[in-house]
Amino acid sequence: MEEFYTEQATMRENQGAPRVGRAAHVANERRVLARARTVHSACIRPAFVSGDHSVIRWRFRFDWLDGTVTEMEEVACQRWEGERIAEETFFYDPAQRVPRAASGPA
Repeated sequence: MEEFYTEQATMRENQGAPRVGRAAHVANERRVLARARTVHSACIRPAFVSGDHSVIRWRFRFDWLDGTVTEMEEVACQRWEGERIAEETFFYDPAQRVPRAASGPA
C-alpha cells in the first residue's frame, strides 16, 4: 500500500465513510492480514481504464487463523494521480464477509 497510494488517498467501502490517508489504509490492512493464515486474490479481466480512472473486478479468498474461510468478489473504482491511487471505492455484497467453515484446501 505504501507503494501504490498517495499520502492523502481516500478509500471507502460500499459508499461508507472514507478512510483518509495512506497510514489509515496500511493500519486497516495490517489488522485484516493479522487474522489471516493466507490470502489469495485474482483480478478478473478485463480491467477498464479511462484517463486517470480505472475499474477492476477482484476475487479474494481469506483463510482465517480460526479455520474459517471468506470468499468474496468486489469491484474497485480508482482515481489515479500519476503512478499512485488517490481515491478508491470498493463495491461488494456485505453478506460475503461472513466467514464460513472451510470445505477443503485453498
